[in-house]
Amino acid sequence: MLSFSSDGVRIAYIDHPPTGPDLGEPILLIHGFGSNHAVNWVNTLWVKVLAHAGRRVIALDNRGHGESQKLYDPADYHTATMAEDARRLIEHLGLGRIDVMGYSMGARITAYLALNHRELVRSAVLGGLGHHLVDGLGLPVAIAEAMEAPSLEVLTDPMQRMFRAFGEQTKSDLRALAACIRGSRQILTVDEARSIRAPVLIAVGTKDDVAGDPHRAAALMPNARALDIPGRDHNLAVGDKVYKEGVLAFLRERP
Repeated sequence: MLSFSSDGVRIAYIDHPPTGPDLGEPILLIHGFGSNHAVNWVNTLWVKVLAHAGRRVIALDNRGHGESQKLYDPADYHTATMAEDARRLIEHLGLGRIDVMGYSMGARITAYLALNHRELVRSAVLGGLGHHLVDGLGLPVAIAEAMEAPSLEVLTDPMQRMFRAFGEQTKSDLRALAACIRGSRQILTVDEARSIRAPVLIAVGTKDDVAGDPHRAAALMPNARALDIPGRDHNLAVGDKVYKEGVLAFLRERP
């Protein structure tokens, strides 16, 4: 992997060239909590699909995740701070205006990037995050407690068990993930969401009990639309064919 310094924090990323005819339209991918670029975007074939469609694909490991630097102070994980990592990567690579897709926590980061640096975001895809963009605090703080538990076996809550097992499966730094949960509990105000004028696609599984309603979220933004991913929950929606086809169509159609 490649890496660069984002205001002193080492951020790892991949930069995959297009394999189809080059459209000259790169896209940045921002993964969800406890994941990394490989689990969220490579293993689900997103990088392959987007590159085949003629796009240069850049995908980072968020701070505290994957091969990026691990930090243990919750203050280092404010969503706007993680959006600045994405902004600095865009500028580091000299990409100019770019399409950005995030999933779950990565979608929240994408929304902050579109809000604070609208000159850089040509369009945004918010996957796995609907109306909880404005009326939720992200994943419950109990997830941080799950990361700090002595073992998976002592946990009884299904969501705690799911995220702890996922963190172990991805060989994540559990202490860094706990700090991330505690530090990234921000939402946009309704007015802030309404001020995002870039084209936005909000894609959520119909069985997702984490994200909130994508249609209510899309109704807040002047150039947004919702995509239902039938029969998929928060985890299984990520690699779904309907999601991929919807994103490719959105990217073809947006200005």
